Amino acid sequence: MKSYFPRTPRFIMRFFSKYTWRFLSDKKEIFLTFDDGPTPEITQFVLAELKKYQAKATFFCIGKNIQNHPEIFSKIITDGHSIGNHTQNHLNGWKTGNTTYIDNVLECENNLQVFKNRVHLNTAETSKDTYKVIETLQDKAKLFRPPYGKVKKLQAQELIKKGYQIIMWSVLSADFDTSISNEKCLENVLKNTGSGSIIVFHDSVKAAERIKYALPKVLQHFSDKGFVFKAI
Repeated sequence: MKSYFPRTPRFIMRFFSKYTWRFLSDKKEIFLTFDDGPTPEITQFVLAELKKYQAKATFFCIGKNIQNHPEIFSKIITDGHSIGNHTQNHLNGWKTGNTTYIDNVLECENNLQVFKNRVHLNTAETSKDTYKVIETLQDKAKLFRPPYGKVKKLQAQELIKKGYQIIMWSVLSADFDTSISNEKCLENVLKNTGSGSIIVFHDSVKAAERIKYALPKVLQHFSDKGFVFKAI
């Protein structure tokens, strides 16, 4: 039996009410999110597909991947997408001591800021539109998503004190699950998404086959229905 829900049950959202699971909206807007990048094999594909539909998204980046692939991280920012913290080393909060976990999040945050500033400096002489995008990103609240969705209560409390908004999801594509078909991955999203939904995909090598199949179809399907894809 699978250990996840393609659609997050309401009782879980109510129990963990300090986390953001979805947005209450009467507008046709959807919030795509991508975890685990930046990854050379797949992130650039994702960015290209989003651009086709003028879609904006939120990328929850691993700190070590930012360090290893700064040029892709830069592209995410200059394309106008939001950035979130996904720890430095993709830690499982349930299996990690509280101090170690918080320190790992802060290490990732440092990398986020260092590389955002590099993008800022490198593009300061380019278009005013690019400059405005970067300034807007720097002004946004700090976003955090726990890897595997697993974070202890005390860890979460400490992160919230430090100004983080913990972003979870209402729709899980399950693209990380190598046992499901491409079609099932797509079905998970189409069947469970509505206005205000937060959807999780993964710009990772493990998820590449399923995201390459499902993401273009998701973008096409909801765009045809008049939905807009927004960054958090």
